[in-house]
Amino acid sequence: MSKDLINFIRDLYATKESIPLHEPYFDEAEKESVIKAIDSTFVSSVGPMVNQFEQKITEYTGSRYAISVVNGTAALHTALLLSGVTQDDEVITQSLTFVATCNAIHYCNAKPILLDVDLKTLGLSAEALRVFLDSHCELRDDGLCWNKLSNRIIRACLPVHTFGLSLEISLIKEICDQFNIVLIEDAAESLGTRFKGEHTGTIGKYGILSFNGNKIITTGAGGMILTDDEEKAIEAKHITTTAKLEHQWFFGHNQIALNYRLPNLNAALGITQMDKLPEFIRKKRIIASAYQEWGRENNFRFMKELPTTKSNYWLNTIITENIDQRDQILEETNAESVMTRPAWTPMHKLNFHHGLQTDSLKNTEWLFERIVNVPSSMIINA
Repeated sequence: MSKDLINFIRDLYATKESIPLHEPYFDEAEKESVIKAIDSTFVSSVGPMVNQFEQKITEYTGSRYAISVVNGTAALHTALLLSGVTQDDEVITQSLTFVATCNAIHYCNAKPILLDVDLKTLGLSAEALRVFLDSHCELRDDGLCWNKLSNRIIRACLPVHTFGLSLEISLIKEICDQFNIVLIEDAAESLGTRFKGEHTGTIGKYGILSFNGNKIITTGAGGMILTDDEEKAIEAKHITTTAKLEHQWFFGHNQIALNYRLPNLNAALGITQMDKLPEFIRKKRIIASAYQEWGRENNFRFMKELPTTKSNYWLNTIITENIDQRDQILEETNAESVMTRPAWTPMHKLNFHHGLQTDSLKNTEWLFERIVNVPSSMIINA
């Protein structure tokens, strides 16, 4: 079984060399853009290319404002702060996610609540969210959502668009609005993915993107905060640039803040990558279709977008029959230099998360034993 998969992937990528899980694509345009930034001498956190990159993101996503930062985790941390998350607050998220999602919550000295995901999307389950809030939470006279078990405020909800697939975000938003919980979309992996025509990361109060080296486009390292709120966008820019007060030469700051600024050099790379994003998505959807067709013919189940969504298919995902088949595929493909990976270790299984409030997490456990991500880099001639 693994041999057939390996042969298909080698044919797909037309190589007998090592095949990575997801690698970036650059050509002369990126080199020219970076050299232009170097020649300008604006290579650090001040420069026109940062503004140009942010403008390209707003035009593409439809968000009114985009604020660039050094990475996706910094974007998450900032969005949580903008949402008012503070010490001893609680933030609902999913257990099936990369650790950065929960790390950002901890940076605020808040506590994650880990809920289950939907089998159709791998993202936070709207049903699980509804059941948890109806069973354990209440709106009190202050208008805030209180967890009756912990007697803490649930300030925000942080669902993840996993592997580039859109979750059913409109249902999540309806529930969050009902309970006066700020919705922050972790769209780190889903640049280019849309839900009912709207870009992921633009449905909630805030959304975040990542431009890490393994994402669909990259700035080497980088992230972005999306919002339609002008006041909060101004605040985001201020607190991520050390709360520095504008002055021609005097250094003044009006609060303790963050040094999360994206360098102009990284933004230069992002500008050129954004120009190529539509073509990247077109080619990655061709790859996803090839995997799905081969899967139907060879009894492999690949995750697919919902009919109401359009995915960037950042990582293509097999759902194996059981943990034994998962491990067999992982061992045999990697032994043949075809890189495959399981899902991240769920957050509730990490030692430092023991004792956090969760629901049954039955789908999370089931998926963790079955997920295999396969090579998903763009094919140049697709």
